[in-house]
Amino acid sequence: MSTNPAWHEKLLGGFKKTSDRLLGNLAGLSGARLDDTTLDDIEEALIASDLGPGTAAKVRARLAEGQYERNMEELGIRLVVAEEIERALAPVAKHLEIEAFPRPQVILVIGVNGSGKTTTIAKLANLLVEQDYGVMLAAGDTFRAAAIGQLKTWAERIGVPIVTGPEGGDAAGIVYEAVKQATATGIDVLIVDTAGRLQNKRELMDELAKIRRVLGRLNPAAPHDVVLVLDATTGQNALNQIEVFKEVAGVTGLVMTKLDGTARGGVLVAAAEKYGLPIHAIGVGEKVDDLRPFDANEVARIIAGVEALTNG
Repeated sequence: MSTNPAWHEKLLGGFKKTSDRLLGNLAGLSGARLDDTTLDDIEEALIASDLGPGTAAKVRARLAEGQYERNMEELGIRLVVAEEIERALAPVAKHLEIEAFPRPQVILVIGVNGSGKTTTIAKLANLLVEQDYGVMLAAGDTFRAAAIGQLKTWAERIGVPIVTGPEGGDAAGIVYEAVKQATATGIDVLIVDTAGRLQNKRELMDELAKIRRVLGRLNPAAPHDVVLVLDATTGQNALNQIEVFKEVAGVTGLVMTKLDGTARGGVLVAAAEKYGLPIHAIGVGEKVDDLRPFDANEVARIIAGVEALTNG
């Protein structure tokens, strides 16, 4: 269990729909003789719960090992599911390390409009401030006045500087100014908001390429991270977003947000299985401290509903 009980309770709520869906799909399969038909049913139940075909196949194989002649109770099935989820998540559960030199470390944050991108930037900034890093924000999503205003409000609340420009302004110019200011003032981390338009991939690709060229003139290593924010309520559609943004932006890591109890968080497992991209953090609510690095073991046990049986 997490060393932070309050965070653990938020995770329980955030993954509730995922866990309930998984356990509903598995209902009635425990105690049955684990023949091929039952094992097929279990594998299909896991796939239907967004856990991905690879993890589902591994669970099936584990259950099949020597189990044909005896029944397996519900806890036994859940423990196997939890172990395989943890195997999938553990290699990608990687904190966002701030180690760039010279400073600042530049983090481009990308994601479709409505994914929670701007709020996630604020939460990420707050997390880094808690770790005693100096943080600056750059409002590079100039196509939405609301995004600029929202980010300014968050910056004031957290107490970090922000570089903004007019609505419809040149995002690359804002980033250029932000890097210059961050370098001059000794800022550790510059977090850059970017446009979330996917309707015209070419336009988005061109804008990101321009930002990269500007960054390259100031710091050849920048951007150091390209973090994609995913909305957990979209389920399998999140995988499509990873595919597109990998193509247009060179994604280096993920943050899963909106794990609010209506989410389909099993897609975390499918994303880990299919893409192997680092998952830096997960967000479970709207408060500024509702984003934390995630523990693969804790999340696996919650999704599989292990504690509901062992503690209930």
